Amino acid sequence: MWVADMDFRSPPAVIEALHRRVDHGVFGYTGAPQELVEAVVRHLQEDYGWAIDPGWLVWLPGLVVGLNVTCRSVGEDGDDVLTFTPIYPPFLTAPRHSNRNPVPVSLRYGEGRWGFDLERLEAAVTPRSRLLLLCNPHNPVGRVYGREELLEVATFAARHDLVIGSDEIHCGLVLDAEKRHVPMASLSPDIAARTITLMAPSKTYNLPGLGCAFAVISNDELRRRFLRVMTGIVPHVNALGFTAALAAYREGGPWLAALLDYLRGNSDLVTQAINGLPGLAMAPVEATYLAWIDVRKSGLPHPAAFFEEAGVGLSEGRDFAGPGFLRLNFGCPRSLLATALERMDRALRRPR
Repeated sequence: MWVADMDFRSPPAVIEALHRRVDHGVFGYTGAPQELVEAVVRHLQEDYGWAIDPGWLVWLPGLVVGLNVTCRSVGEDGDDVLTFTPIYPPFLTAPRHSNRNPVPVSLRYGEGRWGFDLERLEAAVTPRSRLLLLCNPHNPVGRVYGREELLEVATFAARHDLVIGSDEIHCGLVLDAEKRHVPMASLSPDIAARTITLMAPSKTYNLPGLGCAFAVISNDELRRRFLRVMTGIVPHVNALGFTAALAAYREGGPWLAALLDYLRGNSDLVTQAINGLPGLAMAPVEATYLAWIDVRKSGLPHPAAFFEEAGVGLSEGRDFAGPGFLRLNFGCPRSLLATALERMDRALRRPR
């Protein structure tokens, strides 16, 4: 239950499109089809009210690549990269790979809700701060940050002249019907000018192994630096990745609607079950298919190892700069999820 992809088959339209592309039989180098560019532009406009120029798109073989390129393209060796924790581990490793200093800033937790702590953020900024990495929707805490929250972060970034690297790969997986994803760069042209937005269809349509992602960068100079860092290092997206992305954006809507309905049921099940287990707790999941479980009151010295011994593999919170927590992937058949939760229940209730 740890790796962050789903057990479900990809949309039938994607599988059919891949079969047709394989039958073509020629697998040379390729660029993004014009139809895919148009589909992404239309998707961002229709789903988020965000009008982009096609020239702002930079295609990538994966979102983690985008995080690393972002770190390399902003500032210089020894500069600081701020990021909110707990966080997806590449947010902490990408700065180090780029000879930058990751500066973790803890999210605030209160009244069953995670949120930004702007006082901590202000205290963490230094004269060497150049980049703020944001994850929205947030992996692992499952928040969908609202417009006002994002505006506060954007105002902070403008005040300190920071570039914002915004990972929005889970934007298609909003489970809370009262929430709506807001791309950071859609807030205003000024905010867009200091933002590198990273997106992909891979999480939403379960295509991660096909390797197709993209950055949206409206600032010409920032985009040139991003492209310059990629030169000679970052490979092109493969032909099947482009094929799958186009089919997903064009024809994946009905499949996605059914998926979200199923994930909402799984989310309800895991939230109720975890909050009923001794020493465990979690906040509601607004987006993603990931549950962030607080095990600090369980008395378990090594909780990930404890549950693995019981037959349930979970992600260790320390890897996310969140010791005392575990991450559970509920993007799976409900029967499997129920089995995992039953094993966790039995393990916790056994005498220790």
